[in-house]
Amino acid sequence: MGSPRLVATDLDGTALRSDGTVSPRTAAAFAQVESAGAALVFVTGRPPRWMHTVAGAVHHRGLAICANGALVYDLHTEQIVKSHLIEPEVLEEVVRRLREKVPELSFSVEYEGGFAHESDFRLGGWDSKAVAGLRVGTATLTSRPCAKLLALHPRMDPDILHAAVCGVVGDLVTPTHSSGRALIEMSAHGVTKASALAELAEAQGVAPAEVVAFGDMPNDLPMLRWAGTAYAVANAHPEVLAAVHHVTAANDDDGVARVLEEIF
Repeated sequence: MGSPRLVATDLDGTALRSDGTVSPRTAAAFAQVESAGAALVFVTGRPPRWMHTVAGAVHHRGLAICANGALVYDLHTEQIVKSHLIEPEVLEEVVRRLREKVPELSFSVEYEGGFAHESDFRLGGWDSKAVAGLRVGTATLTSRPCAKLLALHPRMDPDILHAAVCGVVGDLVTPTHSSGRALIEMSAHGVTKASALAELAEAQGVAPAEVVAFGDMPNDLPMLRWAGTAYAVANAHPEVLAAVHHVTAANDDDGVARVLEEIF
């Protein structure tokens, strides 16, 4: 393939090592992309509050699409520049329906600045290692617009839970999952990594055929299906591996960097 005009990559499990770091080889490959004049866009489920280390690793250049498409984040200023939020009345109805059908769920929300969670919501990842977020009741949780609503089940298989959530509230929000836990992430209806990336690409005059994308989990599927060229890393979810034509090495083996080195 010729050199793409835009490179879009997921972070956790894809471009980042399993310890959450950007390897020197990957950082060098990212710099190569920009030196060639192509745009580099991180497209992640991460909220902006988890982006500071990544922004530093890429010298605070470019834009990131955060929260599965809900937020566009300027890595230079570390500010949100665009948002697609779930409105409170929708949040209330989604939580009401899910409580009725799957009573063991607990909830948290990502706001544009910070997050909050119910007292029985078990924090994972970075949030379990730091004092983060407010413990609030459900009424407070759903009282203002948010970028992402998260629902956690103590035992269910993530894929089975995802199918159940889609059946109950798929007409109100866009559910997906990416963590390996029974944790469903919900964005405003129609908001995905692909919708935000398509909007950004169109503004830059870039067609889908001029985009190469990388991912590893179901929340990456809309983006991988939209991009002209799509790669999964070897450690990707089976559904992602089945959906793409190209597979590179695992995240811990610099799979994204290997492809970018060949292209650029």
